[in-house]
Amino acid sequence: MPNLASRSTREVFDDHLKLAQEGRFEEDITRNFSEDCVVLTNRGTFRGHDGLRQLAAMLKQEIPGAEYGYINRLVEGRFALLEWTADCGAVAVHDGADSFVVENGKVVAQTIHYTLSVRDPQALTGRSGP
Repeated sequence: MPNLASRSTREVFDDHLKLAQEGRFEEDITRNFSEDCVVLTNRGTFRGHDGLRQLAAMLKQEIPGAEYGYINRLVEGRFALLEWTADCGAVAVHDGADSFVVENGKVVAQTIHYTLSVRDPQALTGRSGP
């Protein structure tokens, strides 16, 4: 296996996006995120691999089975930016934006912002009728 510490920001960013699309979450956090990473979101601050797992569970609950689209990817030095969308039918995200700081081949900091656009609240709760 190649030396992970020598990977560029672009390599870490591309690997993260690939593994995320493939649903290989545990492999992604182990390979691409520092054990003491910090993630700032519009839902709070999360730390380390356990914080990443909490965030993933939250996103899966909010947008179950969503299809994600990557709209814009930028990398400059140790920084990266991703603009994204998600859609699961009942809920969509049109304004997803993540930023990343990469050091020594791992993400050490990330910000995440997105707004849920609920189309069908009943589909989320499993209820039908009034």
